[in-house]
Amino acid sequence: MTINLVKLCVGADSVESLAAWIDFQLESRKSEGLEPEQVTTTRMIPKRMDELLNGGSLFWVIKGNIQCRQRILAFRPFTDDQGIKRCHIVLEPKIILTDWQPRRAFQGWRYLEESEKPADAGKSANGVEQLPPELRLELAELGLL
Repeated sequence: MTINLVKLCVGADSVESLAAWIDFQLESRKSEGLEPEQVTTTRMIPKRMDELLNGGSLFWVIKGNIQCRQRILAFRPFTDDQGIKRCHIVLEPKIILTDWQPRRAFQGWRYLEESEKPADAGKSANGVEQLPPELRLELAELGLL
């Protein structure tokens, strides 16, 4: 069985700014002689890793809406220099746009069942993904998406 994660995308105000951050992170790692991979760090270590690694994705909440996802590749639990257990979530750097789905603010991450996840953009019949991001955000803020 496959499940997913949903997490707030702190510091990004659009999918484009998330993509720019990913590019920066990959280039930084490459210039440091490290493997160019994208990771996001979290304090909690998922207990359902096997289900997440069975095709699961991390769905990003940007400006109050799930807007995109990235496939989860691996988990790397570690202890930081202050003795706090943390986990690197290794993600496929490719961003997949999704239909927008409103989400209230929360801390950390949450599990997202397959039945609850938004469809990938272009897979639904509404054609919303073809609207400019600013218009989609305005419509979502008005509760029309």
